[in-house]
Amino acid sequence: MGVLFTVYNNLGYGYQEKYYQRALTREFENAHLRYKRERKVIIKYRDRIIGRYFIDFVIENSVVLEIKVCNQFFDRDIKQVLAYLKSTGLRLGILCIFTKQGIQFKRLAN
Repeated sequence: MGVLFTVYNNLGYGYQEKYYQRALTREFENAHLRYKRERKVIIKYRDRIIGRYFIDFVIENSVVLEIKVCNQFFDRDIKQVLAYLKSTGLRLGILCIFTKQGIQFKRLAN
């Protein structure tokens, strides 16, 4: 969580999501955290690919991190993180929003 606050404290509000993602990768590296950015997850049904997800970050092979730039949590974003957890088998997800007032986050469990 400290990495998220560091990025916000340095950048502030008003950038596109991709710039926060880039800053987060630098901070993950500085903190010596293992991460995968835009991890691709394939969804199969009866051995056929029916879709794919691109997860913003998977940290230490155990936590899904999805970031958004907005001023409130939306049900669709919460459902998105829960779908990521289901498709990966991971147990913990964090939905983080960069708002005008600062960082807000929700912890979501599978």
